[in-house]
Amino acid sequence: MTEHATASHDIERLAVLLSGGPFAVLTGAGLSTASGIPAYRDRHGQWQHRKPIQHQDFLKSETVRRRYWARSFVGWPRVAQAQPSDGHAALTHLWRAAALGALITQNVDGLHQKAGCDDVIELHGGIDQVRCMACQQVYARALVQQWLAQCNPDFASDTVGAAGPAPDGDAQLEDASYAGFRIPACPACEGILKPDVVFFGDNVPRERVAGAMQAVEQAHGLLVVGSSLTVYSGYRFAEQAHRLGKPVVAINQGVTRADPILRAKIELDCNHALARLCQALSIQP
Repeated sequence: MTEHATASHDIERLAVLLSGGPFAVLTGAGLSTASGIPAYRDRHGQWQHRKPIQHQDFLKSETVRRRYWARSFVGWPRVAQAQPSDGHAALTHLWRAAALGALITQNVDGLHQKAGCDDVIELHGGIDQVRCMACQQVYARALVQQWLAQCNPDFASDTVGAAGPAPDGDAQLEDASYAGFRIPACPACEGILKPDVVFFGDNVPRERVAGAMQAVEQAHGLLVVGSSLTVYSGYRFAEQAHRLGKPVVAINQGVTRADPILRAKIELDCNHALARLCQALSIQP
């Protein structure tokens, strides 16, 4: 059987499985690359960019915070202006048609909500908000962008223009370019401001994990889209579904940590595969 025929067969199998009851969905960075947001890893699961900042390093070091906010100042507009891909839209159509249940995402870009899906569990939070680590006051990321601009009126425009995109609103900047970057404090208490997302080295809040686990338990199976599941915070849901005897299917170009337990794997571009899945289920936009 050719690769194309195998993919078509697996899409048909997935359509049959979905007709038996709604699947929970777990999405990763591979779904958002078509929206212009780079993924952390390549198809072999290897890092493509500088490794992200660790949670404790951010809290302990002003230098690390300066690095984060300078790069975020440059990279944030790309995420803020990003629009949902055809894959995001297809998932919304499948959700509205009750072929899918709760949508669990490892992404922080808010594109599922922009695509019109209301039942989203953001495992790692949303990058459109910023939280004070002292008083817990929450601010819109767009507002913090204004504060950063006011604190750094002379930040070189040529530096901003030359920066390359990186995952989750990060940007590729030379270390020397942000040595004097100034970061604002919380206006309410002078505390440390941090994007309201789970950094590497931090834990996903228990209530989010519990909600996602419940969604998997109530579903007929689990559909993984655009994730290598390398990080345990996502893999645990595939593991749980398999433990409960529920089918786990992945749409992903490249290896996943769950490959040994998958009922089927569709190695196609997420957007293309999800559009074909909608066609197989006679679900029209």
